[in-house]
Amino acid sequence: MKNKLLELIKEKKFNYLKEELIKLNPVTISEIISEVPTREGILIYRLLPKELAVKSFSYLESEEQLAMITSFSKGETTELIDELFFDDLIDLIEEMPANIVTKILQVSSLEDRKKINQFLSYPEESAGSLMTTEYLSLKENMSISEALKHIRSIGKNSESIYTAYITDKHKKLLGVLSLKTIILSELDQKISDIYISDDIVTVNTMDDQEIIADKFKKYDLISIPVVDLEGSLTGIITIDDIVEVIEDENTEDMQKMAAITPLTDKYMDVGSFQMAKKRIPWLLILMISASFTSGVIGKYEHTLALLPILNGFIPLLMDTAGNSGAQTSTLVIRELSLGNISLGDWLKIMIKEFKVSFIVALILSIANFLRLYYLEITLFGRANKLEIAFVVSATLFFTVVLAKLVGAILPLGAQKLKFDPALMAGPLITTIVDVLALIVYFHLITTFMPV
Repeated sequence: MKNKLLELIKEKKFNYLKEELIKLNPVTISEIISEVPTREGILIYRLLPKELAVKSFSYLESEEQLAMITSFSKGETTELIDELFFDDLIDLIEEMPANIVTKILQVSSLEDRKKINQFLSYPEESAGSLMTTEYLSLKENMSISEALKHIRSIGKNSESIYTAYITDKHKKLLGVLSLKTIILSELDQKISDIYISDDIVTVNTMDDQEIIADKFKKYDLISIPVVDLEGSLTGIITIDDIVEVIEDENTEDMQKMAAITPLTDKYMDVGSFQMAKKRIPWLLILMISASFTSGVIGKYEHTLALLPILNGFIPLLMDTAGNSGAQTSTLVIRELSLGNISLGDWLKIMIKEFKVSFIVALILSIANFLRLYYLEITLFGRANKLEIAFVVSATLFFTVVLAKLVGAILPLGAQKLKFDPALMAGPLITTIVDVLALIVYFHLITTFMPV
């Protein structure tokens, strides 16, 4: 498709080009604009009908938006600002440099500039910064006939019409009403007789985006009203914005679990030096914490010198312990983020993980004992092969149990201390359980294999 469009541009068959473009979805058009040179992308944009052009623009990455809006005339910028939904306009302003923001504000009305300043004053990642003011509002004294007429008149400029919000003259939220209910009701019926006023799911303008995402998932919503402290409706948040929030939160958690300070930009847009700065702090912490491991090994250096064969099992024990702890911590962190478990469940979680760890540890230690005793006899070449197999397998049993308990308790402890539980995964868990594995290993060596 891209090559076909470029060929039409080259041959200057703009009428055919326009016919092809209007058949496409705005997302597809935005992808094509991103892939072609900036000059051709701007030409494609200008050939589109106004509504389709603006929708396609809203799906572009900020770099492409910047390139296009820089080339826009004052009239084109005005058209764009008039047609963009308000939350998309705020997103655009937040991503643009100062000179482009000035260009946008110059063509905005005084009322829009006031609203823009209000939105920009909300904390980042709050409901106020995510909401749009273009929602469907009805009065309770309207009839269904009047409501339908009102929906037809403003629906095109509303970001979502699937849910209507019932407000009084002071914009206080009274209830909600689905479009389905409106359509299926009698024309002379009053809104006040059919709207839902009990147990309305709302968020406050200052609520964090994670709270909002949880409510969307819990109540299976496509939009949610945003109210201020007085209960007045200030805007709504739609599902498309929350999908982006959930994606961003998951990405941030994955980066934290890999011991990386979360990136604020895309991978390819972050410079090498900036990327290194994101990784160094945690690597330094982990490197320093690893000194505990070397300290434990150093304390038992004499034992290892007399029984050098014991050195070969240290990687096995540390890797198994680390993997066991990481398994549990990843699961607990995910369940915490989904709201399936809470701090109040800590005792149940620990009991469950102890049972799981006991079963896993028992199977692993038995399998390991048989492997060592029967398959590596020639490797030992010693009379005490039974003691070695027992000590290694017993260590494996205790370290797997400990690792899984630690993997469960650390994320819960982090949440209790108001830290992000994702910080207690991956490398940090591994470092802690490595030390525990070595302590158990050397304690059992000195107990059952005195040298």
